[in-house]
Amino acid sequence: MQGRSDTQLSLHAYFAIYLESLRLDSVLDFDLYLKVGTEAVLYRASNLPFSQKTLDRLLEQNVTRLYISHEDRHQYQRYIESNINEIVADTTIAQDTKAGIVYDSAILLARDVLDNPTLGENIRRSRTFVESTVAFVLSSRRAFHSLLKVMSFDYYTYTHSVNVCTFALALAEYTGIHDLEELSVLGSGALLHDVGKTRIDEAILNKQTPLTSSEMDMIKMHPRWGVDLLQASDVLAEESYFPVIEHHERENGSGYPRGLTSGQIHTHSKFVAIADVFDAMTTRRIYRPAKAAYPALKEMFSDSGAFDRTLLERFTHLMGPTDLADV
Repeated sequence: MQGRSDTQLSLHAYFAIYLESLRLDSVLDFDLYLKVGTEAVLYRASNLPFSQKTLDRLLEQNVTRLYISHEDRHQYQRYIESNINEIVADTTIAQDTKAGIVYDSAILLARDVLDNPTLGENIRRSRTFVESTVAFVLSSRRAFHSLLKVMSFDYYTYTHSVNVCTFALALAEYTGIHDLEELSVLGSGALLHDVGKTRIDEAILNKQTPLTSSEMDMIKMHPRWGVDLLQASDVLAEESYFPVIEHHERENGSGYPRGLTSGQIHTHSKFVAIADVFDAMTTRRIYRPAKAAYPALKEMFSDSGAFDRTLLERFTHLMGPTDLADV
């Protein structure tokens, strides 16, 4: 780093945040940086209030994003969790910007949870944040499509978890479920549906060649392990466990871990099953490119009754105008 100021560092060590995520007159316990070329330059030190004057000065300079050090990620995430309800309710924030704040913060939270799924406090935080996400999804017809614009389609367990939660909540709301408590229970299960994979070696999860039978047996244990982890924390409503243990069950009985059929599968699990497969197919992996939405949906419809047909049709309508006769 010779010849470089201590306040001027490579952007690789930072991540962007929305200017609107910072609440007026709140005291920040993390430093703020500005992007100058390919560098991050210290703009405002921590423990200073973020004032209207500061905001106006940034807006005059057409600044819409600031940067946070990765070392301050946890402080920023706690700050957002403390203010997310106010952010969601703020009518002065553009819908797409609000979606970006909600989504980016959900990603940070999902990383915390999956890094330490046995910590009850992390599970508790996820439940609270899901409630705010539900409130955003219910806030307008455009909310879900605003989230679609900011979604990441590079596959990581934490991005997948947030995407599945978003798709499942939007599908449930689209089918007529508007009760905040029920959607929050569903959202918690959807966000944590793959938490059992934290017990599986990443070499197996990321393997680019076919799995051995013993490796596949281990993969098929993750729904049960997920419920074990959540029950140990004893934070979520028991109904949130259904999508965790049943998201790989299929209408025709071909799924796992219990080989349930249509009438035995909880409705919340059916939402999450569709969201899970669709997101897995439409995100990029290191060993294959992503499918476009239309071919992915077409493949799901052709999968011999694996998914609830009515819900899959609703999901197709939700994703955009499509001629179902061609799917």
